Amino acid sequence: MTMRELNRFKVIQDVADDRLKPWRAAERLRLTTRQIRRRVARLREHGAGGLVSRRCSKPSNNRLDSVKADRALTIIRERYADFGPTLACEKLYECHGIWLAKETVKRLMTDGASGWPRRQRPRPPKIYQLRARRACLGELVQIDGGDHLWFEERAPACTLLVYVDDATSRLMHLHFTASESTFSYFEATRAYVESHGKAVAFYSDKASAFRSDKAHETGSNVTPFGRAMYELHIDTFSANSSSATAPAVWKVVPSAR
Repeated sequence: MTMRELNRFKVIQDVADDRLKPWRAAERLRLTTRQIRRRVARLREHGAGGLVSRRCSKPSNNRLDSVKADRALTIIRERYADFGPTLACEKLYECHGIWLAKETVKRLMTDGASGWPRRQRPRPPKIYQLRARRACLGELVQIDGGDHLWFEERAPACTLLVYVDDATSRLMHLHFTASESTFSYFEATRAYVESHGKAVAFYSDKASAFRSDKAHETGSNVTPFGRAMYELHIDTFSANSSSATAPAVWKVVPSAR
């Protein structure tokens, strides 16, 4: 039994033992009173197993026909082996009258990739090696900003700038501001330095405050924030993706709220 069926069994058992009124059970399970009475009768006749879905261990009515799946996979191998799932899905419908969802075509191509030439197989997701943490407090500080209704309905949405120590995951500084801008990071960094001293390095994503998008025009990707940190002898470098810094930063914020 699933957890949902187990909770339903407890409620139906209380009705069968006259500890709970049927209409109360109907409200709790969001069923009608007639459905509750039918389940009570099924419980008394077949026991707890009578409340398990009768579709359990039976094939789904919406399952993909194996003949249709084999035909689609054969056509893809013969004609569209170098196509992606989206384009292959469109060609199957336009040229062969086989309608399948894009995710279904992707699953067929992935499951049947063992018989394809190596260059034509769907590429597996890239796996990135985890970065080792720094050894000392203040050696590397991760910084990031997030827009959210931090004060729920009591105030408009704003941005929270977060400074987290990489070695200890310690929440070093929080700064609420209107938007994630260069001046906002200047204010937050000044408050951080006044409270904790200079960090050895700041680790951020590739937001416009940390990395310039006009490097091909000016020949340099240094931003005003980067120049200011250079004058303070604080190293700055960016992650290859925003997901490299965001999980480490935001997973410690709920504990501080």
